[in-house]
Amino acid sequence: MREISFRHDILPLKDKLYRLALRITLDTAEAEDVVQDTLVKVWNLREQWGQMESVEAYCLTMVRNLAIDRSRSSDRQNEELTPETQQLPDGGSPEEQMERREQLRLVRRLISGLPEKQRTVLHLRDVEGKSYKEIAAVLRLTEEQVKVTLFRARQHIRMKYNEIDNYGL
Repeated sequence: MREISFRHDILPLKDKLYRLALRITLDTAEAEDVVQDTLVKVWNLREQWGQMESVEAYCLTMVRNLAIDRSRSSDRQNEELTPETQQLPDGGSPEEQMERREQLRLVRRLISGLPEKQRTVLHLRDVEGKSYKEIAAVLRLTEEQVKVTLFRARQHIRMKYNEIDNYGL
């Protein structure tokens, strides 16, 4: 096994950890606190790094668990993401930009309405680009469960989006 360095192996994960925490807590300050707590806990476990199969999977699992605990305790599961977390594409007419903003807002609202497990799987797969195997390891599921959960989350979002888009609900 190779030597694991906090600076070179764990610290570069902070952006991934933050995005996952933000997806679960839906609060930037809370997500930052979760990441900081995770990094402190991982540092305190530095004696055990060599025994871990994947430090990244361990960190993601820890962030997920801390974020879920915090979001449950603060009862924030269905809050909307804040505008500062949005990154909108530039260009196009003002009408097109407004339409894209509304579409993005709708999709984010639909994602926020998903059950926590579906939100997390969708985020890890579509935002973080994790493989089914990696997601299964982080969430302690089988790869088949990950695929089914992801399919159901996407299907739900697609159905609700089309319903709202077609009927203006």
